Amino acid sequence: MRPISFVPLVACLSFNTTTLAQDEPKDLTQLLQSNKNLSEFTTLLTSYGDIYANLSFQSDVTILAPNNDAFNKIPYSSLGPAFEANQSQVVRSILQYHILPGLHPASRYNGSFSFDKTWLQNSTYTNVTGGQVVGGVQQAGNVNVYTSGLGTRSTLVTPDLRFMGGIVHVIDNFLIPPQNFIQSVPQFNLTAAGGAIENASLADYANSRQDLTFFVPQNAAFQALGETLQSMPSSQLQRILNYHIVNGSTVGYSANLPNGTILRTRSGQNLTITFASNSLFVNQARVLQQDLLLSNGVMHVIDNFLDPDAPSVTANPEIQTAPPLIKGTSLSENVVPFTSFLPTSVTSFDTMSATPTSSFGASDIGKGTSAFSRSTTSRKASSTSNSKEKSGGGRVELQETAMAMTSGLIGVLCWILGIL
Repeated sequence: MRPISFVPLVACLSFNTTTLAQDEPKDLTQLLQSNKNLSEFTTLLTSYGDIYANLSFQSDVTILAPNNDAFNKIPYSSLGPAFEANQSQVVRSILQYHILPGLHPASRYNGSFSFDKTWLQNSTYTNVTGGQVVGGVQQAGNVNVYTSGLGTRSTLVTPDLRFMGGIVHVIDNFLIPPQNFIQSVPQFNLTAAGGAIENASLADYANSRQDLTFFVPQNAAFQALGETLQSMPSSQLQRILNYHIVNGSTVGYSANLPNGTILRTRSGQNLTITFASNSLFVNQARVLQQDLLLSNGVMHVIDNFLDPDAPSVTANPEIQTAPPLIKGTSLSENVVPFTSFLPTSVTSFDTMSATPTSSFGASDIGKGTSAFSRSTTSRKASSTSNSKEKSGGGRVELQETAMAMTSGLIGVLCWILGIL
């Protein structure tokens, strides 16, 4: 009998072990390093060592990672001043807002919005029980979109990159932590509502009270009653506005407002939610925009005023816009009431509460790329770095090709051995 050589058998075992090891999820560091379009995010994440270390020990976490193109957009977004001024704590809050506890694979999302908690829980930047949320929905063409503060939309471009602690989704825009009511309303052309809240001395409450839900009349609704609203006593205006604010134990995201929901308002009267003819209504008012996230809750834009003296009125889906329940006189065309009470600068991300530090800033973003490297010197450094990276990448590719060829030969050897 021919003696059996164990060398091929050992090789086969080695091959199988290597194959299994390659199938195992990478750790977070390996995953980030293997995705060159996340080099900027890697720089940002590793700059906050405590967050990075914490992520390394997680068992179920989802990271929404902005790609390099997203970093290039920062200077032109409301986040730009925070990065440029080295607002370390603000940038920390932005980073925390991109981390979700639990596993949220792309397949989990459908045509209905879901609102998932994030790691952003610092009361300086959010006042929502359990942490600030990010919205997620699947749109036409199976495109997943995430919504955040100021109506920001971030599209999922590379889903479900798995590592040992969870999932990384690559997105094309930064999420923006939601701002307070007064800072947010200009973004959605709700300047009359913002000015009215200021004029009625409700701004502190609207900006800081926990877990609020706002039903905000559009500017056209204020125009229709503008002269009457501006001339009424402050206490009466407060009563009407308070009927548009719900301070409940939970935030009234649309996912939490099924047909027939009854909500208790700050004025003491109830609101009734109706879903009919594929539209959402609150009392008689049609909801025009849903789920605009705020630092302390959410707001929904409605087409008309709600009347605290008519809390039992119901929706009529057959009417596109119901007539105003509150009787009054309109202002002349294009005149929006109360806007003069709105602060003049409320459109950028709030950085006043953070102290500038040198631990992290714009100069740290874009090392090796051009996200913030605007000078010639920086661009040269970027070019040099990228050349080295490409050279190193070529060697890695050659090594991987050689390994694949070797593995293939060993596989053939194992097959022959099996026949013998």
